[in-house]
Amino acid sequence: MPIIINGHDVAAPADPRVSLLDLLRERLDLTGTKKGCNQGACGACTVLIDGQRKLSCLSLAVQCDGHDITTIEAISEVDSLHPLQAAFIETDGFQCGYCTPGQIMSGIALRGEMQRGAPSHVTPRLEDVPEASNEEIRERMSGNICRCGANNGIIEAISSYVRGTL
Repeated sequence: MPIIINGHDVAAPADPRVSLLDLLRERLDLTGTKKGCNQGACGACTVLIDGQRKLSCLSLAVQCDGHDITTIEAISEVDSLHPLQAAFIETDGFQCGYCTPGQIMSGIALRGEMQRGAPSHVTPRLEDVPEASNEEIRERMSGNICRCGANNGIIEAISSYVRGTL
């Protein structure tokens, strides 16, 4: 089975050691997904695999055979931004922009997690649908690091997206 990347069938690489990140960046020229730490600690390489956020630097491309991969390049239309991208602009949720694609992909997945009622470490009661508090969002975004200090704008953008107050 092929890997489905942004709606296109892509053959898995013959070399089973190729990471999904390297397949995206080096072989498919999808450079929106960033190589940060290459150890799974920064979140710059976050993509969606079957709608769930995953670190592409820790995923082997061959493991993605038959799965649907979405990168930052596929979330907006030619003439309009994704609502979370627009929120990042509105809230100054970026400075250098290097972490921004991973932050946005995580934010999109975060909204889905919360809508499904998936708890986090700080969710007060596991049986309740999590509230989109800043504490909840900060916890869920803790795997994505911004080294520039745009964290407040990032949280504000994601909060407005999750709450639907854009």
